[in-house]
Amino acid sequence: MLTESRILELVRQDCRNEAITALLPLYRRRVFGLAYSYLRNRDTAEDVTQDVFIKIWRALPSYDGRASLSTWIYAITRNASLSALRAQRPHASLSDLGVMAEVDTTVDDSSAETAVDAAALLRMVDALPSKQRQVVMLFYMQEQSHEEVSAMLAMPIGTVKTLLHRARARLGASSLGVST
Repeated sequence: MLTESRILELVRQDCRNEAITALLPLYRRRVFGLAYSYLRNRDTAEDVTQDVFIKIWRALPSYDGRASLSTWIYAITRNASLSALRAQRPHASLSDLGVMAEVDTTVDDSSAETAVDAAALLRMVDALPSKQRQVVMLFYMQEQSHEEVSAMLAMPIGTVKTLLHRARARLGASSLGVST
């Protein structure tokens, strides 16, 4: 796996195909995670992820290095996700039967209690305000660091930490049946 500096060198040498081949393993999971945090639909997030890498491939020759490569990729992902969100009809909610079936299949079938707990947790996360939900999805479910979430969502680290704190408080209150 190549480093970002080697990828940038490939870009400068106009080796676009080699650069995108090196970018895919480095950023595929992160791009998908960011797209999913906006779209909350696996299929749509996968489509956006593919579109993002096509856009990156096309735009590599014009990459000017003013922003770090990762920030540039996250900005493309964020914009593509927002465009997909605008183009969608009202998106699926975790209360929809098809979505719940998908959630249930991702949970270990041997433990019905765990499936119920996971589904309940996902419903609570789904009820969070948009920014809190995105931060929770990226930080806990996609296992991104504070810094990575900050870069992906183009917000200060302090804001990420505040949103996580508020989301945890809201989720804790929800699990106790307290309205917030």
